[in-house]
Amino acid sequence: MLLPSMERTFAMIKPDGVRRGLTPEILIRLQRKGYRVVGLKQMMISRELAQSHYAEHKERPFFGELVDFITSGPVVAIALEGENAITGWRGMMGATNPANAAPGTIRADFATTTGENVTHGSDSPESAQRELGLFFGPGELLS
Repeated sequence: MLLPSMERTFAMIKPDGVRRGLTPEILIRLQRKGYRVVGLKQMMISRELAQSHYAEHKERPFFGELVDFITSGPVVAIALEGENAITGWRGMMGATNPANAAPGTIRADFATTTGENVTHGSDSPESAQRELGLFFGPGELLS
């Protein structure tokens, strides 16, 4: 049972981050922040999974580009646990557009464009639950 301020969230290192060898640096930052990694796997995302993952953007003009990019190479799927993990991880990532990301955030330090911005993080408890369920099956997360 998690304490009230303890949360689980979904984080992902996108294909550009994996390709550039940023996985160790990002995992170190997460652990130094005090988050517990309760699920971790490197994987290729199928088009079907990508379409489910980005379902809220289905009607947007950039939907196809999102799906194409996220399926272009391996990703690292991460289940995080920690105090206020959802907002904390999103703060560590920085703004979607790296030009607007605060200094010291992952996107300010490593991202090159809005389309290739290294990381993803759930934006609410509901999306965290949904995304964790998409990427991790029963028994794949530590208790």
